[in-house]
Amino acid sequence: MNPTTVLLSAGILGGVGFGFAALIALAHRRFYVWEDPRIDGVAGRLPGNNCGACGLPGCRAFAEQLVLGKVVPAGCTVSNADGRQEIADYLGIEVGSVAQRVARLLCAGGHDVAVQQADYLGLETCSAAAAVAGGGKGCSWGCLGLGDCARACSFDAIWMNDMGLPVVRPDKCTACNDCVESCPKDLFVILPIEQHLLVQCRNLLEGEAATVLCRVACNACQRCAADAPGLISIQNGLAVIDYSQNNLASPVATARCPTGAIVWLDGAQFQGSAQQLEGVAS
Repeated sequence: MNPTTVLLSAGILGGVGFGFAALIALAHRRFYVWEDPRIDGVAGRLPGNNCGACGLPGCRAFAEQLVLGKVVPAGCTVSNADGRQEIADYLGIEVGSVAQRVARLLCAGGHDVAVQQADYLGLETCSAAAAVAGGGKGCSWGCLGLGDCARACSFDAIWMNDMGLPVVRPDKCTACNDCVESCPKDLFVILPIEQHLLVQCRNLLEGEAATVLCRVACNACQRCAADAPGLISIQNGLAVIDYSQNNLASPVATARCPTGAIVWLDGAQFQGSAQQLEGVAS
């Protein structure tokens, strides 16, 4: 091969390579976005669960907001006290505080009080049972009791009791939303722990039509609404709490409920009655 041709080819290839390298360097300089190195430092100190309990899509996003000063270390409910303090010390800020939120179950209809109209013999998951005519429970709005929520919980905050109902431990709940997403009946809601009043029923029937299916169903009697005007109203046969009026909340609203469908929860305790808590490990 002619040496001149070889040199020419090499020169052309080298020139093309240099040209592309220059373009890449120019693009990098033009579009470079500086990132605070502290973000990596904070992200490395977070649990890495990416659970979303902080209200952000993952630990990296939380770290970015921390560095920007838009959230406080206390917002990570999965980290323990020492972990949150370590992050605060690293950034030179206060740990701060946030209102604790917990998962609440909107059903009290266990095996002892709710009618079972059919035996479900399929795959032992709530989602599978719900796909088969809504499950075997007489109340089509009620908890199916097959524990999808307990299996979805990464923090051992939910147990299934002897009545076939999930029980949430506020001291372990991080408000990660996994139970909310896993329940095919939409029976979980995340609420601030200081919101003590809860309607543990989603049944939209009224009167005897509701209680014949479940003895603890809301029967739309309106007594709670009369005792807590402005806070509770009856909508589509169900008591509904306006949590924006939480300053009006009081145990008085539960006093005349004939079925016990509306309850006052002490945030430091397990959700529900003694019957619901039967069989749950302490």
